[in-house]
Amino acid sequence: MSPELTRRPEWQALRRHFTQIGPLHLRTLFATDPARAGRFTAEAAGLCLDYSRQRITTDTRRLLCELAEACALPRLMAAMFRGDPINTTEHRAALHVALRAPAGERIVVDGRNVVADVHAVLERMEAFANQLRSGNWTGYTGKPIRNIVSIGIGGSDLGPVMAYEALRAYSRHDLRFRFVSNVDGTDLTEALRDLDAAETLFIVCSKTFTTQETISNARAARDWCVAALGFEAAVARHFVAVSADTGRVAAFGIAPEHTFGLWDWVGGRYSMDSAIGLSTLLAIGPAAFRDMLAGMHAMDVHFRDTPLDHNLPVLMGLLAVWNNNFLDAATVAVLPYEQYLKRFPAYLQQLAMESNGKHVTVDGARVDYATGPIYWGEPGTNGQHSFHQLIHQGTRIVPCDFIGFGQPLNPQAVQHDLLIANMIAQGEALAFGRNADEVRADGTPEALVAHRGFEGNRPSNTLLAARLTPWSLGTLIALYEHSVFVQGVIWNIDSFDQWGVELGKQLAGTTFAELTADTLPELAHDSSTNALIRRYRQLRDAPGPQR
Repeated sequence: MSPELTRRPEWQALRRHFTQIGPLHLRTLFATDPARAGRFTAEAAGLCLDYSRQRITTDTRRLLCELAEACALPRLMAAMFRGDPINTTEHRAALHVALRAPAGERIVVDGRNVVADVHAVLERMEAFANQLRSGNWTGYTGKPIRNIVSIGIGGSDLGPVMAYEALRAYSRHDLRFRFVSNVDGTDLTEALRDLDAAETLFIVCSKTFTTQETISNARAARDWCVAALGFEAAVARHFVAVSADTGRVAAFGIAPEHTFGLWDWVGGRYSMDSAIGLSTLLAIGPAAFRDMLAGMHAMDVHFRDTPLDHNLPVLMGLLAVWNNNFLDAATVAVLPYEQYLKRFPAYLQQLAMESNGKHVTVDGARVDYATGPIYWGEPGTNGQHSFHQLIHQGTRIVPCDFIGFGQPLNPQAVQHDLLIANMIAQGEALAFGRNADEVRADGTPEALVAHRGFEGNRPSNTLLAARLTPWSLGTLIALYEHSVFVQGVIWNIDSFDQWGVELGKQLAGTTFAELTADTLPELAHDSSTNALIRRYRQLRDAPGPQR
């Protein structure tokens, strides 16, 4: 068993270092180093990361990289790219990098070149997309498909929704896309309300084809389709599947040739560039989808080959550890100053929190340090009129990732310059604040000086790219994927399992049976659960509308 993290000499060195620089203000760090911005900027794959507003020095960076070496980050990075089973609790590879590897590469898992398998599925996806987008794929009545409804949940939904919203400017606007994930019937009802079944295609995304919410919604969609078109045979022309279980898919009524495969080494939250991204490919077309994959691969190569102290995902991961474990910052705000990225924070919530929300090490020992900060955020400038007050003047340190682009996709007078001016200014205000003397110099009455003061010294990263394109979206996704992995390596946890979601599913199965039984069975839960089951049945079965 490896030494516990907090007992490592490298961790202890960081702890001593923190006691020395912890009191330093970013004002001081910038004032004493005029070249600081250049010293703490790194670039790769068209992304520029300015991390000079983090509360670090060059010694901090060096000590963090030494910790990463001691935690075997380079060895584990190589193991991931080789396809070793680094998902230790499930004995699986975590090989999302294979999903965007060029066709000529070889990554062998269990004696099989998985890159060839990936490209075989990708080519089938592209052929299907070309048929549908050209109008040659028609529904049961002969009408072309105009509506695509993707049914999934978690990683089978968040990534495709995010990508669709992010790349709307590149999407076919004569095709309508809807996404259904919640088992609440309202989600499906509203998605279907104004659609013509004869022009609607459903993509059912479930690796096992047993995911409760997804299959429940898929069955309801199937009933809707059959009722509208009048024939069970219509299912074959209006449903396709993304799954590893062709038997269950066939039993549902979807033909094998309309099933796009997945593999055990693809984790749900790392799957949006697999067949799970079929809706993305249908929206933006094969060429743009491959451009997104190429952007991801460019970041993969940078991550794999670049020294730690110039490596964007490594630096972001190590800074997240520094802020979480030394500055006691429990959250990270992701603030894209690009409306098309409005779902990016929600996507990152699953990527980061399902990956690193763990309380034991890979060896099963209880951790004695914080893991998995909470990721959240909204697009700028909306957040400035909402939660930025807390970030600037609240009692909690909230590190921020600002994301911006040099060129707008929809130029409107001076809006984009104003947008980016706000982004840059927010980072400046967080870093430097405004002290009491500066507030007084503005003519502020003494009684209000304390209210109008800003402590500053709030850390942030700023990511800039030229333009939001499929390529740059791909680089952003891969950047955060690898950053999350780096954090998990330092904390010595398995970033690729998610056992924490299982217990609720198991209990829900028992509770569902008790809620739907003809007569209330004997309940053996705690008093609260028993009471809620009884109350729900009473409310559900009460006659007439309820107030």
